[in-house]
Amino acid sequence: MSEPVILTDMPAPHVARITLNRPDKRNALNHPLRGAILDQLRRNDQDPDVRVTIIRGAGSCFSAGYELGDGNIGEEMPFYTPGGDGQWPRHVTEGWMSIWDLAKPVIAQVHGYCLAGGSELATGCDLVFIAEDAQMGYPAVRFGVGDMHFHAWFVGMRRAMEMMITGDSLTGTEAAELGWANRAFPADQLEAEVLEVAGRVALVEPELVQMNKRVVHRQMEIMGMRTGIRQGTELCALGTHARAMQTFIGKARSEGLRNALQERDAPFGDYRTS
Repeated sequence: MSEPVILTDMPAPHVARITLNRPDKRNALNHPLRGAILDQLRRNDQDPDVRVTIIRGAGSCFSAGYELGDGNIGEEMPFYTPGGDGQWPRHVTEGWMSIWDLAKPVIAQVHGYCLAGGSELATGCDLVFIAEDAQMGYPAVRFGVGDMHFHAWFVGMRRAMEMMITGDSLTGTEAAELGWANRAFPADQLEAEVLEVAGRVALVEPELVQMNKRVVHRQMEIMGMRTGIRQGTELCALGTHARAMQTFIGKARSEGLRNALQERDAPFGDYRTS
């Protein structure tokens, strides 16, 4: 039997934990993995013994992004999203933003690579704690337009612009300083620090935590964050028709995805070429 795509445990009283379990694929987010994450979060939300959930990645990183290889062959998307141009960015954005609508807080524990779809998953969580040497970025802008445009909201316009027109990443330390993450810790201290915060959340009465979680998110929605991110999915749809995107897809088909990604990142000296 194949390994489960997520692992679950209860590392502390009232604290649930989900571990992305595709370490050999850098926890690439294929359809089964995305569905398992969201299904387990909904189960936790209905479990009276759970007050907070931690999401982390097995192996070397949190997640290097969406599955771009053959990991989705024969797999259905985990939930329905109306079809047509832009279905994919609408689909994944709706999925990660649905974490906002859960009653109970979700904490992202980020180490190693947290790229593209991985950064979207972490952004959808209520709290983010990151290893100082982690890399959070969106290299997909080097061949197309991103799915979920959270950057300007969380790191400020100037740094967001730099990330979106270079594909360069932030270190964990920078991500915390700019406001994308709550705090950064040395990698060997990250798990203990996250469990400490989760334990403190679990001490507060759940009904109060649920209402106060909504207080923060409703303010962001009034300022337009959710609408802005949703509008970005239409730009992503336009990006699929760009010549650069078509060229990249053609190279991936003719030369293989790994070679196409290697060629994409080689001039920058990062990610697969570092």
